[in-house]
Amino acid sequence: MTISIITATFNSRQMLPILAESLLNQSDLDFEWVIADGGSTDGTIDFIKGITGINIKLSVKPDFGIYDALNNGIRVATNDYYVVAGSDDYFYADAIANFKREIAFSGADMVTSRLNFCGTEKGVLGGDPAINRQFAFVSGHAVSTAFRTALHQKFGYYSNKFPIAADQDFILKAAHAGATIHRADFVSGSFEPGGVSGRDFLGTLTESFRIQVKYHNKFQQMALFFYKVIRYYRTWR
Repeated sequence: MTISIITATFNSRQMLPILAESLLNQSDLDFEWVIADGGSTDGTIDFIKGITGINIKLSVKPDFGIYDALNNGIRVATNDYYVVAGSDDYFYADAIANFKREIAFSGADMVTSRLNFCGTEKGVLGGDPAINRQFAFVSGHAVSTAFRTALHQKFGYYSNKFPIAADQDFILKAAHAGATIHRADFVSGSFEPGGVSGRDFLGTLTESFRIQVKYHNKFQQMALFFYKVIRYYRTWR
């Protein structure tokens, strides 16, 4: 059994080598790296084409953002499970082997590990998903969770309605519908929050609120939203 690593790229030449090196250094090299590129012009594509030693599938086509690119990558992927990795993320050496072991052991729809987040080890928060969102079920979307590819046949692909937080929507939709989730006891790698969600706090908060009210009490979510906005402005001032 093998898995796919899926990465969306666009002018990622400066960041990509660290992720590439971490994949080349895996103890288990039986995986495919699917790269969905939106039309890079900075040498990203040439860099990818120069990588040898691992199975790479490169798809170059215009997209409408990271989640549309990930959807393109999922359609190209040929394996039963996939793990998302950002261009500036990286995996620890036994990550692929550990994911395979835990998938075979659990047979779960999602296998979520711990990860290094900004220098701190992070696991599943658990608790109430009305408060902790997708982190009540998984430690994170990229690097730390393997998804059964067939989940997208049941629940759809990442929605272009949520360009910042489509992963939150997909994970909550699948979890509330009964998708099985296994918490694995290993650290998969490091996630670096350098995307839009890390830069646009209010945009992320607003989009997350729109998702949360789909699955939870809207009045509770409104109260949480305004609490977070007030806390943000107090910190910003």
